Amino acid sequence: MPAIRPMTIGLLVALTGATGAYAQGTTPPAGQAPPPPPPAQAAQGVTYKETVVVSASKTEQQLVDAPATMTVIGPRALSVAPSNNYADLLRNVPGLNITQISARDVNVTSRGATSSLATSQLAVVDGRSLYQDFFGFTMWDFMPANLDEIKRIEVIRGPASAVWGANALNGVINVITKSPRENPGTTVTLGGGLFNRDVGDVQADSGSVFYLRGTHNQIVNDRLAYKLSAGTYSSDALARPVGFIPNGGTTPYPPYTNQGTQQPKFDARFDYDFPDGERKLQFSGGYAATDGIMHTGIGPFDVKSGSAMSYWKVNFTRKAFKFQAFMNMLDGEAANLVSISPTNVPIDLDFNTKTFDFEVGDTHLVAARHALTYGGNLRFNRFDLTIAPGEDSRTEGGAYVQDEILLHERFRLVAGARVDKFSSIESAVFSPRIAAVIKPKPDQSVRVTYNRAFRAPSMVNNNLDVTLGNPLPLGLISPLFVSQVFLVPTHAVGNPDLVEESIDAFEVSYTGNIRNRASVSAAWYYTKFSDQIFFTTTGTWQTPPPGFPGLGPAPPSVIWGLLLQRGIVFPSDFTYLNLGEVRSKGLELGIDGTLTDSVSAFVNYSFQADPHPNFPGLTEAEALREINIPAKHLFNAGVSCITPRTFATVSVSHSSEAFWQDVLDSRFHGPTKPYTMVNLTAGVKFSGGRYSAALKIVNLGNEEVQQHVFGDVLKRQIMVEVKMGLKKM
Repeated sequence: MPAIRPMTIGLLVALTGATGAYAQGTTPPAGQAPPPPPPAQAAQGVTYKETVVVSASKTEQQLVDAPATMTVIGPRALSVAPSNNYADLLRNVPGLNITQISARDVNVTSRGATSSLATSQLAVVDGRSLYQDFFGFTMWDFMPANLDEIKRIEVIRGPASAVWGANALNGVINVITKSPRENPGTTVTLGGGLFNRDVGDVQADSGSVFYLRGTHNQIVNDRLAYKLSAGTYSSDALARPVGFIPNGGTTPYPPYTNQGTQQPKFDARFDYDFPDGERKLQFSGGYAATDGIMHTGIGPFDVKSGSAMSYWKVNFTRKAFKFQAFMNMLDGEAANLVSISPTNVPIDLDFNTKTFDFEVGDTHLVAARHALTYGGNLRFNRFDLTIAPGEDSRTEGGAYVQDEILLHERFRLVAGARVDKFSSIESAVFSPRIAAVIKPKPDQSVRVTYNRAFRAPSMVNNNLDVTLGNPLPLGLISPLFVSQVFLVPTHAVGNPDLVEESIDAFEVSYTGNIRNRASVSAAWYYTKFSDQIFFTTTGTWQTPPPGFPGLGPAPPSVIWGLLLQRGIVFPSDFTYLNLGEVRSKGLELGIDGTLTDSVSAFVNYSFQADPHPNFPGLTEAEALREINIPAKHLFNAGVSCITPRTFATVSVSHSSEAFWQDVLDSRFHGPTKPYTMVNLTAGVKFSGGRYSAALKIVNLGNEEVQQHVFGDVLKRQIMVEVKMGLKKM
């Protein structure tokens, strides 16, 4: 970090100086259109006709017409966000289950329990997938760090494989950034603060957070514009829970040394507009590094400093036609902090992956009543992973078509499907969608939808091969063993015979507005998961493992039998299995609107019924122990005020109890307590909004919030943020 901060500060100062010099000029270069004025600072009213989304069908349409239930986080909410953390930002979306397990580890799942490695929520930035195919999860540290760069975040709450393909099992989060022409000039943001790390009766020093970022947007002429952005974010380790896992047993939390995170980033983007006004070409690339704790089913890994992802992307559009190609390159090292081998050697995870993706799509109006959208993609993955040496490449491809039929001005039918083929799955996968959209008024709609979506087994799901050593202090058996520890071996392997997990989802929903001042949404859904992939115990040591010692005249079998009588059971084998069906249902209600020109508010509630698993050979009670169970009740509310001189927001998020079973074995499974978080932002603006200073507080009440039974504890965090905007006037 000492080397990173001066480098980043130097780059930001250089950008600021360049922009300041340019701002002093009085005559723009020949042929250059004057930049648009700075965005208005006043609050914008909620008007459905002005809310255009692209994620539902991969083509522009009004939110009220979208064939999926969606939430849009716009620039107003982003500008007053109390945190740069995507967990805190997305928590206010109805039906999203969020877990922050460490300073860097965030997981998101829509309409279902999330996990330590959430695998069913697709996340993309401007259409470029951040989904990591080797583990099947999203590393949120590679999202844009500068919220000022984001135009909006579109969240599809429900399956979306019909157009997005594999891994959009529970939904899609699409982050759409601003073009260089939409935000000319330079912004520099500096922030930092402290957070509490006291847990229970254990007193600890405060942790610190620091971030610095800058973005420079330059309009060269009426054809060319570019954007450069750089920054860094660092956080000390959060507090670890103390005592025993809250499951009624005697398993203590493992005493490993927790880690914080450091995340430097750099991005560049160049946009070229052709003279015909129809064609656009965009090149972008970037680099993002990270380190810190990543939690997995076999325990937490410490991602080493220098682990990073770089990417490049090219986009070409002509009206509705688009072509996109990108490459993600991830390279890093990690070491497990809990799991060791039977020879007392740490389990290392070295990963080097490359993903190449090519996508094409288009939309045509046919016979004035059909909006026909079609496209497809081809994806190549290359893997080099130490804990899963059985596979080094994977190819996948798919194509989709969707027809939006305007049967009447108040009724439209959307029907579409996608077919995908993976080299790791024997058969092609079919993902249909059908939606009836009824519009009693132009700004209101009722949707009745059916979707099927799927997730392909990850490379680790198929090829994991590692043997873990579970420490057994023999002094628990007899003091004659003194401090001797025996490592009980557990073999964790992948399953090459896995099939894709899929979901069939039925939904009835409503979207509308009230006098163009407030948006109202309601949704009821029913889902059936089939062949879900679970990391599960497939064997336990009923006889002593090889090398287990006896004690005097007592043979190993007698000593081991005493352990079993005490209920101390060690797993012998783990693997991934497709396990039957899980049926779920839920209800989401929300309202988001403007009270005055400067004040807006929102409130939403989500009910997630207890899931009903049906696994062959298991009772329902046994099956429930194989799955995570989400919080039954989620509630969010907030109010914000933005004036030309001030801005403020306060929000409340509540989650009821949840159950977790996705880390290690049953000794480490258990519930998390209900929690309520209050977040606050208060700030002032100067020089017409070009400069601002803000106080940001997360978890104002300093409640001990643990969002996963194995995760860190989040206490109160207080930050101060200063923002400087240098724009050409």
